[in-house]
Amino acid sequence: MVRSTLLSQSALIVGAFVIAIFSLGVGTYSMSVSSIVEALTQPLFHFSHAPSAIEHQIIWNVRLPRVLMALGAGAGLSLCGATLQGVFRNPLVSPHIIGVSSGAAFGGTLAILLGLGQMGLLCSTFSFGLLALALVFLIAKLFGQQNRLVLILAGVILSGLFSALVSLVQFLADTEEVLPNIVFWLLGSVATANWQSLVTMFVPLSIASMMLLGMRWRINVLSMGEEDANTLDPRSNRTRWIVLILCAVIIASQVAVSGNIGWVGLVVPHIGRMLVGPDHRRLLPASMAIGAALMVVVDDLARTLTDGEVPLGILTALIGTVLIMFLIYFNRREVLR
Repeated sequence: MVRSTLLSQSALIVGAFVIAIFSLGVGTYSMSVSSIVEALTQPLFHFSHAPSAIEHQIIWNVRLPRVLMALGAGAGLSLCGATLQGVFRNPLVSPHIIGVSSGAAFGGTLAILLGLGQMGLLCSTFSFGLLALALVFLIAKLFGQQNRLVLILAGVILSGLFSALVSLVQFLADTEEVLPNIVFWLLGSVATANWQSLVTMFVPLSIASMMLLGMRWRINVLSMGEEDANTLDPRSNRTRWIVLILCAVIIASQVAVSGNIGWVGLVVPHIGRMLVGPDHRRLLPASMAIGAALMVVVDDLARTLTDGEVPLGILTALIGTVLIMFLIYFNRREVLR
């Protein structure tokens, strides 16, 4: 059983890597796999038929940052989705449930409205995302409880608040220039990916992801229920908040560079459970690999379906609804119990 699970996880990781390599050749200027490999390894090896300057520029400055950002965004959202579904013991929970995505979205739209530039956008998005989590903690304190139901309630309240503020910013924005930029950013895209924004996302995302993966057994304990969790881990409430903070960091860093992308964190953990089971020691790495591969495929569709750039949020919603209906049908006996 363990060996088959390891093989499944390895196959998923290798599959995501292969999809990423092929995606580097997708676009208006198509490239073969051999050209991609030569362009990627050119700094290390010297080939008789070296890639052209155009191919080198396209790979290193345009497509590689974009593919890596799609990989990171998909992996981060899926990791948070699987983690939060386990912590809240609810398969319908997504990364948006704790209000961080809505807070980060408001920070981004406010930065675009004020014309703060790329660095101001990143700082504002990240700051308001973490502010949303702090407000969740404050609301839970005011209720005098910090159980799962209160946390979900606080997240829903703040999501509604920040969504209203986002609508207010859109209402105040100039309809000729600013509003289209806000709408496109809110729908999600990795079209503006570059090495600077990639570092901005990957540094907090990598640190938080490694910490979450190191806490996989604790997440298993939290998924057993509050009474059992308190029995097995007297500091379970503290652990829950550490997990929420780490998820907030991942979500905020993703929204800061690629906008608000839904459905990935909701759907992918269900696919992961079908493949490797509910144990978070196996589920979290599997979900990251599946989410990374799915996001790269969605981005490939976004830049090839039409002459323009289709926002990722539209495609993830379309694909996500189809996948979730399929999953419900596939597990209809359990759902209808």
